[in-house]
Amino acid sequence: MASATAGTALGTPNTLVDVQSSADTRRIAIDKVGIKGIRYPIQIKDKTGEVQNTVAELNMYVYLPQQFKGTHMSRFVEILERKEHLDVPSFKAMLPEMLERLESHVGEIEMRFTFFVKKSAPVSGVQSLMDYDVTFIGKCEDGVTDLRIKVVVPVTSLCPCSKEISQYGAHNQRSHITINARLSEAAEGSNILWIEDIIRIAEESASCELFGLLKRPDEKYVTEKAYENPKFVEDLVRDVAHRLNQDDRISYYVAEAENFESIHNHSAYALIEKQK
Repeated sequence: MASATAGTALGTPNTLVDVQSSADTRRIAIDKVGIKGIRYPIQIKDKTGEVQNTVAELNMYVYLPQQFKGTHMSRFVEILERKEHLDVPSFKAMLPEMLERLESHVGEIEMRFTFFVKKSAPVSGVQSLMDYDVTFIGKCEDGVTDLRIKVVVPVTSLCPCSKEISQYGAHNQRSHITINARLSEAAEGSNILWIEDIIRIAEESASCELFGLLKRPDEKYVTEKAYENPKFVEDLVRDVAHRLNQDDRISYYVAEAENFESIHNHSAYALIEKQK
């Protein structure tokens, strides 16, 4: 009798119990449930038309109604396994597919990866790769898809106050400009907002951009350029916001700037958020 009960609880190979789909009596819905930190190979086309092969780390969530005990975690991985590779179109298409597979009306995917840009040094022209931290953030609710791109751009900033009050020199530091932009309908078709476009907005708003490789003439150039172009953290974020305000491919943004101060053991920080 005991063995028969155990066999029923465990089920047979043909009748395994689906515990996740069983009813839950606590009547509490879950806003986000899913998987975090799964790594997967992706392909990203850059502005030159070349395809970059890289590895992304993904978080995938859906809304779980109050009547269900759990979601089917394996289905998130199954969705990825159906893709030969991930790119921007397949990332966007994956959102409604996930909702259908997980039987939910709200879902979100975050895909974070390293993106490389080949840059030429300003004087010598020597080329090197610069790496940037990029995240695609997609949300789908009741058939409406929202897509955002977040890019962290390292730059140089030089303190205007230090330059003004010092007899010679001025302190500078590496800074991070982070742009989190929601794409508008104007960003469709031939008017694509490329990752490189966001990077250039940030770099052109800084005291000077960074390079992976510099020769001595290049180092002289970037040092003097930063000195002639001092920026407070407030200047950085305002200059970025000014550029984003003029770009009709962006409907909403959060612009952040953080200076990792060279004369303090803390950072200077500023943020502007705008719904256009």
